[in-house]
Amino acid sequence: METQLDPMKDDLPLMANTSYMLVKHYVLDLDVDFKSKIIEGSIVLFFETGSQYKKTNSAGEESCQSQFDETSKMRTSEPCYIPIINVSTCSSKTECNDFAVSGKEEEATSDENSSHSNNEQDSGISSSKDCCDIENHGNKDFLLVLDCCDLSVLKVEEVDVAAVSGIEKFTRSAKLTGVSKELENLRNQIVHELLTLPADRWKEQLYYFTHCSQAPGCGELLFSTGTWSLEIRKSGIQTPADFPHAIRIWYKTKPEGRSVTWTTDQSGRPCVYTMGSPINNRALFPCQEPPIALSTWQASVRTAAGFIVLMSGENSAEPVQLQEGVLSWYYYVTMPMPASTFTIAVGCWQEVKQEVKQQSFKQRAAVETNTECSLPSSQTDFRWHEEVCGHVDYPCRFQDPAARLQAVISYRVFAPWCLMESCEEYLLHLIPQCLSAAYTTLGTHPFSRLDVLIVPSNFSSLGMASPHIIFLSQSVLPGGSHLCGTRLCHEIAHAWFGLAIGARDWTEEWISEGFATFLEDIFWARAQQLSHDEIKGQQELKALLRWRRLRDEVQNSEEELQVLRPKKESTGELSESGASIVKYGLKAEKIFMQVHYLKGYFLLRSLARTIGEVSYLASLRKFVIKFHGQLVLSQDFLSMLLEDIPEQKGSGLTVESIFQNWLDTSGIPKPLLEEGETWKECQLVQQVSGEVTKWIQTNRRIRKSGKKKMKQNEVVFLQDIVRKKERGAFIREMQPLESFWQYLKHYFQILLLPDQLVLLLECLLEEKTLCPRILQCLERTYQLQEQDAEVRHRWCELVIKHKYEPGYGDIERFLRDNQAMGVYLYGELMVNEDAKQQELARKCFAAAQEHMDASSAKVVAEMLF
Repeated sequence: METQLDPMKDDLPLMANTSYMLVKHYVLDLDVDFKSKIIEGSIVLFFETGSQYKKTNSAGEESCQSQFDETSKMRTSEPCYIPIINVSTCSSKTECNDFAVSGKEEEATSDENSSHSNNEQDSGISSSKDCCDIENHGNKDFLLVLDCCDLSVLKVEEVDVAAVSGIEKFTRSAKLTGVSKELENLRNQIVHELLTLPADRWKEQLYYFTHCSQAPGCGELLFSTGTWSLEIRKSGIQTPADFPHAIRIWYKTKPEGRSVTWTTDQSGRPCVYTMGSPINNRALFPCQEPPIALSTWQASVRTAAGFIVLMSGENSAEPVQLQEGVLSWYYYVTMPMPASTFTIAVGCWQEVKQEVKQQSFKQRAAVETNTECSLPSSQTDFRWHEEVCGHVDYPCRFQDPAARLQAVISYRVFAPWCLMESCEEYLLHLIPQCLSAAYTTLGTHPFSRLDVLIVPSNFSSLGMASPHIIFLSQSVLPGGSHLCGTRLCHEIAHAWFGLAIGARDWTEEWISEGFATFLEDIFWARAQQLSHDEIKGQQELKALLRWRRLRDEVQNSEEELQVLRPKKESTGELSESGASIVKYGLKAEKIFMQVHYLKGYFLLRSLARTIGEVSYLASLRKFVIKFHGQLVLSQDFLSMLLEDIPEQKGSGLTVESIFQNWLDTSGIPKPLLEEGETWKECQLVQQVSGEVTKWIQTNRRIRKSGKKKMKQNEVVFLQDIVRKKERGAFIREMQPLESFWQYLKHYFQILLLPDQLVLLLECLLEEKTLCPRILQCLERTYQLQEQDAEVRHRWCELVIKHKYEPGYGDIERFLRDNQAMGVYLYGELMVNEDAKQQELARKCFAAAQEHMDASSAKVVAEMLF
């Protein structure tokens, strides 16, 4: 008996029994209805028998499903993020209508059918082994378990793939018999042959997947739904090998389902999108969520005309009109990836295009030829054209000579109408620069194209990457290119680390986020074409800011959430059935923590400093070449890295020491404690320190001088402040100027970088008291409301701490427009126990609550009530 999973804990259960049956391909056929806020249709799943099952043959001997086992072993190291799919012209208008009618009819009769049960079970989360034990089955039917939540399942049926015209080519026997058992075996054989077609026949494979998904049903299957799972069986079938390998599930989502959010965009138009829910996609379609369940898929999505469907697919879908007012969009993907990374966004998005006349010659060349940059050193160092990929067979860009030369892949930008101008001003021109910088650093882009979408204001993060598509928050747009550029670089880095190379165990999310955080600095520096000294200065400044953030987070979070490898030696282990849990996966506050980003970043930074950046980046490129298309654990990267630098072993740098110092313990790693003071010597940091000192001195003088004196003669006061600093010429130059604020702008440096402004405000937050006049001076001197969201967030913190009422409007605007960053501010407004601030917090929450991300709303509500 396997361990029971406690539904009251914050762990996320992965219920699918992937060791017995493994989904290899999904075909989705869906309708999106904005009036009912429901996505409805069908999904066809194509399976292979799982690696743990051994089938007894007719002679009574056990024979392993060796071909599948071999594939499974290769896939235990496969990619961890997924694209979505577009199926060109596969669904006819008649077939689409049939799907919709069948689903509704089944909904009306399902409660009367004893073979179905759509009632949620309240008995808790039970392990799949109880129902799926192969060795101790007795006469029990085999039970297929899928991850499923918040779905209304209407019908489950076996698909008669043998009825598809031309499918005979996938059968070894020349003739069909009427014997039921032989026909069932034939169907499963067809699915197996179709799934194992070589990569160069991918178009043919998609063609037959499409037609098989439209084949008639050949018998309903028994099913029941639980809190976290959908359980399916066929009467009399006791083994996975005999269970149908192609099944169709008719279902519909629920408006309150947690995998997608129904909301309005910034222009007030309805939209729906997958927002990176803690429960992933199980409330969007029944699936196998464990990372090992790598699959391809294709999807046809129908919606009203006027809406655009974006998905992570290899093709740029063009809509097909099925009937007046209804369009169908088709996407597909041929690289196997976990179902958790399937991404969709349906809305009245507008494509942002840059006028040709506004483009420079260099920009046009980059877009038109996609080969702007010189080849990365890895192109020659590792001789990619001779490398044999370690992943399962699929059309891989690393083996495509043209793809290996493509510095800038094709890209598009979409946004609500009201944000198009901002996107054209800040975002559009950054994309080719950042893509080119990423290519120069890591080599071949794993994906052939990229869509970037500015998602609605309720998005709970600054960005999210999926294959072929990136979601960005509107918060990255105002205030110049810095925040937009760095976040774009972070999400682009996920194409390699998080998508093409994924974590085999989701608790090791540092493999994705730590690498992306480390690489965003390198990409952004190269995109800006900075000098060596500029790069060093900006990276030292960034390191200090991240150090301060990590220090604060460690002081204010639970220790168990600070460990990067919480399962330690058990990391990557699965139960016999394949079911597992994601430790703390449902803990609401965890989604706001950055410890995995920050500790992961500092570990990689420490390794780069130890090895040398040039050698380190060469090792990263080598790692990408070796492990793309696979899932990895921490030791896979660390072992390969240390093998490349055997001289480091003598200094005590081992995989075990890295686990002990960085990954398996809470708090700030010991090696990092020793480095914390060195960044203060950076010139950019020293400039900020000088400004902080002047503001503190000014604050003290204002408080001593008294309000009356300031009101009588502000200019005289300022002259007194600067009497020790070049008094003569400075004051004579300023005499003709009448504005007090112009004096301030001459006294304080105003050409600070955004990160310097962040550090300045953070240092001033450490002051016990800042008088209102200083806060007013700060805001006007640095024009804080025109800065990016990171700067404005610190300004709001200052306003709250010092109860600066003229700034309360800034807080209200920030909480309205920057929901991805506002949760912390709600807490600060409440902790001061100031009636006006608490009233402000409740007012802002009331205005945003209806469309706020569910996890964010839960955390804020707990703060406020």
